[in-house]
Amino acid sequence: MDIIQRNFFRLLRSGAYNDTDAIEPMSAFKWKRVFQMVEAQDVAPTTLKGLGNHADDPNLELPNGLMEQWQQAAQNSEKRTIINSPMATFELSNFFLNRRLKKMMSTERHSIDCSGETMQLLNIIIYNVNHILSSGINLHGIIELGRFLRTKGDRVDFVKLDNWLAKLGMQRMAQLEGSILMAVFNFEQSELPFVQHEEPAAYKLTLRTLSHTAKDTAEEWHFRQLSTGFVQNNSKVLRRNLRRSMRYFAYYPVETTSNFFNNFVKSLSEIEE
Repeated sequence: MDIIQRNFFRLLRSGAYNDTDAIEPMSAFKWKRVFQMVEAQDVAPTTLKGLGNHADDPNLELPNGLMEQWQQAAQNSEKRTIINSPMATFELSNFFLNRRLKKMMSTERHSIDCSGETMQLLNIIIYNVNHILSSGINLHGIIELGRFLRTKGDRVDFVKLDNWLAKLGMQRMAQLEGSILMAVFNFEQSELPFVQHEEPAAYKLTLRTLSHTAKDTAEEWHFRQLSTGFVQNNSKVLRRNLRRSMRYFAYYPVETTSNFFNNFVKSLSEIEE
């Protein structure tokens, strides 16, 4: 892990969980690279708080104008849907798994011992599943998972959650999310009852997502129609998405396959005229 990634994680841990690791000195170019990661991962509000926590750190020397950009990015980010809102709901790509999910949640809502916090936690886990399979690990979603566990985890029925994860075949993917909290944000396994053991690849996968951020956002079109009427595909994007699917296949085989093909079909339906 290089100095850019180390300072990026320090700001995240400080803003999200009030950790106080000292910042390492960096050039203006490297600080701009940190900001690119911040925007790609949608963590501007969290890292802005981290900057505030390190306001007296002599090594925090941002280039001119970057703080204003950071503040604007934070304002734009805060306008988006809050992941852990009780009103937010997320679905799975696989038709049968999603039907099972809807049935489980409907049953829970009408049960005498309905646990809203447990439903919210499952929803955050599913949000991260969707993002991981579609575009890689999203640290904004992982941070929200950690915040929820530390603020409302005592109200979660983890026996019920484990049962839901088993019915959806989602245990390893949920465990991967928890393992990222352990590897990157210094969570203890005792804070993550749904994690049976730490996934050894969690840290490596997180760093891979960060190092590929610039490449992954360079060209997002999959198919487009040429003036001649022929359809052209972006082979780089297709190969990248296929590699990502293969990378996470072992964690959630059925949903990974469905997510890839759903995105493939969606791309075909959005051909530029």
